[in-house]
Amino acid sequence: MISVESLHVEFGVKPLFTDASFVVNDRDRIALVGKNGAGKSTLLKILCGKQQPTSGVVSVPNDTTIGYLPQVMILQDDTTVREEAQKAFADITKMKERIDRMNQQLAERTDYESADYMALVEKFTQEYERYMMMGAENYEAEIERTLTGLGFLRTDLERPTSEFSGGWRMRIELAKILLQKPDVLLLDEPTNHLDIESIQWLEQFLAQSAKAVVLVSHDRAFINNVSNRTLEISCGHIVDYKVKYDEYVTLRKERREQQLRAYENQQKEIADMRQFIERFRYQATKAVQVQQKIKQLEKIVPIEIDDVDNSAMHLKFPPCLRSGDYPIICEDVAKNYGSHTVFSDVNLTIKRGEKVAFVGKNGEGKSTLVKCIMGEIPFEGNLKVGHNIQIGYFAQNQAQLLDENLTVFQTIDYVAKGDIRLKINDILGAFMFGGEESDKKVKVLSGGERSRLAMIRLLLEPVNLLILDEPTNHLDMASKDVLKEAIRAFDGTAIVVSHDREFLDGLVTKVYEFGGGKVKEHLGGIYDFLRSRNISELSQLQSMPSASNPNSSNNPSSSIVTSSPSANAQSYADRKEQQKRIRKAEKAVEESERKISDMERRLKELDDLLMKPENASNMEFVTEYTTTKKALDEEVERWEKLSEELDLLSI
Repeated sequence: MISVESLHVEFGVKPLFTDASFVVNDRDRIALVGKNGAGKSTLLKILCGKQQPTSGVVSVPNDTTIGYLPQVMILQDDTTVREEAQKAFADITKMKERIDRMNQQLAERTDYESADYMALVEKFTQEYERYMMMGAENYEAEIERTLTGLGFLRTDLERPTSEFSGGWRMRIELAKILLQKPDVLLLDEPTNHLDIESIQWLEQFLAQSAKAVVLVSHDRAFINNVSNRTLEISCGHIVDYKVKYDEYVTLRKERREQQLRAYENQQKEIADMRQFIERFRYQATKAVQVQQKIKQLEKIVPIEIDDVDNSAMHLKFPPCLRSGDYPIICEDVAKNYGSHTVFSDVNLTIKRGEKVAFVGKNGEGKSTLVKCIMGEIPFEGNLKVGHNIQIGYFAQNQAQLLDENLTVFQTIDYVAKGDIRLKINDILGAFMFGGEESDKKVKVLSGGERSRLAMIRLLLEPVNLLILDEPTNHLDMASKDVLKEAIRAFDGTAIVVSHDREFLDGLVTKVYEFGGGKVKEHLGGIYDFLRSRNISELSQLQSMPSASNPNSSNNPSSSIVTSSPSANAQSYADRKEQQKRIRKAEKAVEESERKISDMERRLKELDDLLMKPENASNMEFVTEYTTTKKALDEEVERWEKLSEELDLLSI
């Protein structure tokens, strides 16, 4: 489908690729891998024609269509979600308009026997048959199926795209590309803004529907599940492995070991030749042999070893004040929104130096308890923050607090202290800001890049209590390892909210499970916790009964059993539908809470106005007060019903 021959790309004087050749075939699922800055995104841009190589040929047949999803793109704000997705069917829409015009002409004309009329009938028939063959009548259903698969609710489809965050709008763009059904899909980090359900749906879509795929991703599980071929960019060359990602890792290790042995043998051969030349250079009887050795030495092509970034990148937190022995103590802590209890009777003690994990279903209160610790929201009970505690907090909104006018390097340079300032470029490289990336202004960075930059800033600040809310969402595997090692070596205390079991493994020594309005303590690491819950993935918590449910643990009837594929598929569909209902109910509760807050604020304003003597007899204010008070009472009653429904769905 796409043929690449002798591709050569240079930036300045540095070659990115040299003499790269490969072919993308039908049904290929290609994982494009390589270290940061190797040129993965550049290669995707060249394949789709967005960028031209220095030399070489990229051949794409005229009838081959390509869909390209970049990491960053300009998004539209003047349409609804459905209208934006319909743009994927622009050709079909134009065809439908032509068919409608011809149909109107056929209805209005009366020259049934004329040659023009018969020609119009024939043209209408051909266009209509082509229209039906393209499945055009079902494209609205296909739009809904794709958008709901990527996490949208049906009620979201009529909302303006401007109401959605950048991550959700990127999902819309991904949906448009998938709906176009291109012959080749080029996807640059498609999972950055997807949740677990949407990633699983995308995996299934690519496996069943896509013709050919070339993708870049730092989600190891995703690329391993999708790929059947791996292209590695290494040392300016592209090496083709006809296997999926996990098998590539093994083959690459074997290949490098072979290269090392060949390199060592070659170096020994070169050393022996040089020794012979030096030993017999001035003996006339050996002159011929010496000249032969010199010529042989000149003809030797040095063996290249695949470039592996084995630089010892270690990051240590700067020295900080010693905190009290108990940084966090919760005694009967509770958080309610009206009659809805997020959690209650939370009793926990986190000791100095402990690394703990907060896990559980979405919406069970993990981030809420973090906000209580931070003092951002009110709560009931007693929550003590220990003596000399300096909190370093990472959440998604941290990225929005960066100075947009600074460069990436300046942002880090301003917070780095002492010897660490000598390693700023190494640190930035470890977190995917190597080379020219460090000179970018913050304002041109994507949301994921800003999150990574905010994470680096946090790592360089002197704190003794780290609170990290989903810290690995925008990090590649190498960056995760750097962060994990830094937290493990951290002298202070750490609270990590995460669903990434590989990241938590070997890092935390205690797990707090949130569920059913309760917080349950589990001693041991993350795999000890998973074994205690008889599950293998943290994502499975989404579909399990709450931790507080007496039937959910130590109950033979609730243990996991092997079922048929159809039963598993039905179970997955049921769980997915249940989660959609929960998300819809959560949105309804949030909307109701917003309305209540607005009405309460207006009532307070009217109270203040009516307290003034000049407004005491103002019937307009009195009427508005009475009407608003009645509406508030009705909304509170509605909110209570919605909260009860949400509680029932969450059980």
